[in-house]
Formats: sequence, C-alpha cells, structure tokens
Amino acid sequence: MIKIAWDPIYAHPLPEGHRFPMLKYELIPGQLLYEGTIEQGNLFSPEPTTEEIVLLTHAYDYWGQLRDITLPAKEQRRIGFPLNAQLVERELRIAQGTIDGALLAMEHGIAFNVAGGTHHAGSNWGEGFCLLNDQAIAANYLLNKGLTQKILIVDLDVHQGNGTAEIFQNNDRVFTFSMHGDRNFPFRKEQSDIDVPLADGFEDDAYLSLLHTHFKQALERSTPDFVFYLSGVDVLATDKLGKLSLSKAACKERDRIVLETCKNRGLPLQVSMGGGYSADIKEIVDAHCNTYRLAFDMFM
Repeated sequence: MIKIAWDPIYAHPLPEGHRFPMLKYELIPGQLLYEGTIEQGNLFSPEPTTEEIVLLTHAYDYWGQLRDITLPAKEQRRIGFPLNAQLVERELRIAQGTIDGALLAMEHGIAFNVAGGTHHAGSNWGEGFCLLNDQAIAANYLLNKGLTQKILIVDLDVHQGNGTAEIFQNNDRVFTFSMHGDRNFPFRKEQSDIDVPLADGFEDDAYLSLLHTHFKQALERSTPDFVFYLSGVDVLATDKLGKLSLSKAACKERDRIVLETCKNRGLPLQVSMGGGYSADIKEIVDAHCNTYRLAFDMFM
C-alpha cells in the first residue's frame, strides 16, 4: 500500500502573508480522498523526529537555537517568519514523515510526504521558510543505519536546493541534482553535483528535453539504490514566484518521467511536495494531486 505522511500540524497557521500557501496541506489529502484516489488508510501521522537524528545533518549550535527558541532575530528574518515552538515541532514531524516514507518506499516502491521539500535549510542555517532539511535528514538516517549505500536527490522545485547541496557537498554517497530558475531565490547558489539553471520563461518542451538528458546523467553518475524526489509545482506558468512557464501537463509529464524511471529501475522513491504559489489555490492542489494520481496508477 502506498503511504502518505500527513498531520494537521502541517497546516499550522503562519503570520499574515504566509497563510495562503499552507492551505494546500489540508486540501491535497482532502481532494485525493474525495475523488477516491486514496483511502484514509493511505495516510499516516508521523511523530516528531529525535534530536539524535537531527544532529546527523544539522550543527548542534543551530539545532539548539531552534529547540530553545533562541535563534537570533537576524537568522529568523532569513527564515522568513518569527520562530515558535509549534513551527519547530512541525518541522520535526515533517522530517520524521520523510524518514518513515523512505522506509515505507523500500517496502512498496514509493511513499509521499504531503509537506517537506525544506531544501533551503543548510547544515547550520534556516532560510526561505525552511528550518530543517527533511530529505537530507532522511538520507543521512538511511546511510547511518546502513539501509542504503548510494542516494540520489532529485530536486525539481523552481528554487535551487541550496541547503541540500551544502549539506552533501563533501559526501560522495549522496548525489544532488537540481533544475531551477537561474535568476530566482536563493540568489547565492550552492554547488550541487548537477545544477541545471533555467532562464526566466522557460517552456515545456525545452524543460522536458533537459530533464531527460540530465536525469539520465544523474542516474548514471550516482548509481543510486534509493532516490528522493522534491516535486515542487512552482515551475508552473501561473506561479507568482516561479518565473518559469510550464503548463500543468508538462509538470505532470515531469513527474511521470521521474516516477516511471525509478519504478522501471527498481529504485525506491520518497517524494516530498515542495513549493507552489499560484494565485488560484485550485491550480496548486490539482498540480500536486497529479503526482499522487500518477503514482497510484503506476505502483498499485
């Protein structure tokens, strides 16, 4: 059975100006249940992950400031909102949801986290609404437990996975691949193993062609036995922050390429949802739901 990490805390209300994007965390599972793509049994609620697991990825001083709510105001501004205990708990649950999803993917081929994709969090910083890097934490957990030997992280959010790149810059067991807007946040990029920067206005055919080429290259260079996929839908032309010009159909085809390739190669796949900021919440939810629809058609 395909399992999906979801918890009510994922939709924790943020300060004014940040609440709208949070709606999708309630609406995605609701839509999938309503249309019959999933049943209640597909959903599970993760516990908060532990300090020991967090410290496999993040620096002790940084984590201590998050845990104790003592992060300096300047660093909180870099994250984008004031820190509080519920936001820290939210990130701990998201991280554990991705760990649990990775373990479930080993059994069932694929698993999801309705949230996650917190790829701007580096080893000792938070940034861009990201406090802890869920897929990096899960990758280090698998390696630490000896459950995998080589991991590929495929980041197709419109923003570079700068935190993920920094965390694994000296780790030859984790290969990072990011396709992202060249002139978009973060404006100081880190170096992934493969970076594919895209010009503003990049469209469907050119995007999919580059994905075919570079995803194949990433697989050949990394020879992974596990894949993490960040499937942000902020690549859509309707996205307020994305600057690319992909159609919803191309976004769905992007997902099909990743999911089908991993399935055909027998590679377990954990998927975190990443960004999406279209003005119409229905566009965001439908684009994210397409990823689940594909998986349930393909893996069931």
